Amino acid sequence: MCIGLPFQVIQTERHKAYCQRGAEQRWIDTSLVGEVAPGDWLLVFLDAAREVLTAARAQQVEEAVSAIERVMAGQSVDLDDCFKDLVEREPQLPDHLKPLLK
Repeated sequence: MCIGLPFQVIQTERHKAYCQRGAEQRWIDTSLVGEVAPGDWLLVFLDAAREVLTAARAQQVEEAVSAIERVMAGQSVDLDDCFKDLVEREPQLPDHLKPLLK
């Protein structure tokens, strides 16, 4: 399974940032997202930043990834607790997919 993971920027250089997720630290290519600063959050896929995230969105992604990891490990999971943003609202399709439902 391929999935983007949230990493926080520790330091930057031209077109790359040294980032951390938990105990893991690595260099991430930031060419696709432009300038970033220490403290910023990035959605990372294959060592390349695909999106700059807010801290709140990074937390949501981290909780979802954690839930998936626990389910794959066979641990019991309260999905309502793991996907809090979906408990409070009904998931919505992006506008470009809505015409397909008609």
